Amino acid sequence: MLQIKNVHASVEDKVILNGINLEVKAGEVHAIMGPNGAGKSTLASVISGKEEYEMTDGEIILDNEDITELDPEERAHKGVFMSFQYPISIPGVSTTNFIKTAINETRKSKGLEDMPASEMLKMIKEKAELLDIDRKFLSRSLNEGFSGGEKKRNEIFQMAMLEPKLAILDETDSGLDIDALKIVANGVNKLKSNDNAVVVITHYQRLLDYIVPDFVHVLMDGKIVKSGTKELAYELEEKGYDWIKEELVK
Repeated sequence: MLQIKNVHASVEDKVILNGINLEVKAGEVHAIMGPNGAGKSTLASVISGKEEYEMTDGEIILDNEDITELDPEERAHKGVFMSFQYPISIPGVSTTNFIKTAINETRKSKGLEDMPASEMLKMIKEKAELLDIDRKFLSRSLNEGFSGGEKKRNEIFQMAMLEPKLAILDETDSGLDIDALKIVANGVNKLKSNDNAVVVITHYQRLLDYIVPDFVHVLMDGKIVKSGTKELAYELEEKGYDWIKEELVK
């Protein structure tokens, strides 16, 4: 599904990533953890193609296609979805209209006509029911006046509608109370399938109680320095990151 090969990246000439190698297969959930400044959000941004991050070396392969040179919109059309730590608000544009536009732009990129209105409405209804979302919620302006939990739920709805191959959740648990966290995790779990993959970037083990990863990777100083199962996340919660630093020095 996703192959990251020897990726180096910088921001404003400051080197952040120092040779990331990662493979994510279809049906898998991978968690990226690490201390502040380790490069976690930079990795998410590089995968999604954000232009302020300069990738200086390496390759990003999605479904056997090199997407390294593609812009964010093209990557989105190929099936990359990124949930942001701080979702933007768009006054005057309803969530429903925003998602209709996004879906039809993706269809257009593949040479398809717009999705028929009846099919779109049916899909909206199905996904809203799946995620326990009130349809009235979807008529509100995108994220305007939304609580943190509502913004995250809205993003999960967008993910459900777009049906991406690869979903990147960048610190999606930031600022959420436990109820909102459960809502987001429940949505991600319901949307997980053998045809897609999820990369979860988080500071805290608590999110991984609800979105159970197949693999956990520790990112430090721009490199993945340790990988393991969910048990590694518990170990990090208990010991912090210093013990890994000590292991690396030995």
